[in-house]
Amino acid sequence: MQNTRHQIRNRKYEFRFGLTMTELLVAMLLNIIVISAVGTLLAGGNRAWLNTFDSANKQIKLDALATTVAFGSMGRRSNRLGYTIYKVNGGTFTPAVPVTSDPQEVVSGDAVEFRYWDVGLDSTDSYNLLDVTKTATAYAFFYLDGDQLKVDYAPYPPAAVPAGGGSRNTAGVTTRVLAENVSTDPNSTIDAFSHTTINGIGQGSVRINVILTDPEDNESIRVMTATLMRNIWPR
Repeated sequence: MQNTRHQIRNRKYEFRFGLTMTELLVAMLLNIIVISAVGTLLAGGNRAWLNTFDSANKQIKLDALATTVAFGSMGRRSNRLGYTIYKVNGGTFTPAVPVTSDPQEVVSGDAVEFRYWDVGLDSTDSYNLLDVTKTATAYAFFYLDGDQLKVDYAPYPPAAVPAGGGSRNTAGVTTRVLAENVSTDPNSTIDAFSHTTINGIGQGSVRINVILTDPEDNESIRVMTATLMRNIWPR
């Protein structure tokens, strides 16, 4: 009799610490909900990271960075006395000049030529003197070609364009495409490149103002910066 009662108590004890089918289903359902919530959060975080990465590495943003760096760095190392902004008509480049009698005027064009030095001092010259007749040894020519922004690199002389205007020099030139799908502001009277002149003389601060457009989603970025030429030779 005592053994029977003891067995009954053991069975009750064992049953008390077990799980019913309903409890098991509820536990499984809760686990599924938690796992689904965590999966949704992970998927959302992954999508957000991918969107941020894609946004930061879109081609127009890479092109905007390349344009800003190339334009700014080249201008800073160029000779203030040897740059020219050009108007373009077909394949003919003409120096942009003031069109009013105002002493100060903003002059703009579709291209700009920077001239700079890409060699050091002559190590064979015991006095380390600069040749005052050599105002530059190379040039960088930024220009719009259709919807592309390009830059030509070449030795100087010759210049990018003949004196007084003409066709762009193509001999010995290395061309780099900085950006595609480039346009200018249709509501502005200022072209892609501009500077301020005082009594017809440029002050050595050249600005670029262009718009880059992504052809896939039509997102646009305005690239607007200036570069200041500090080198003046000969003085």
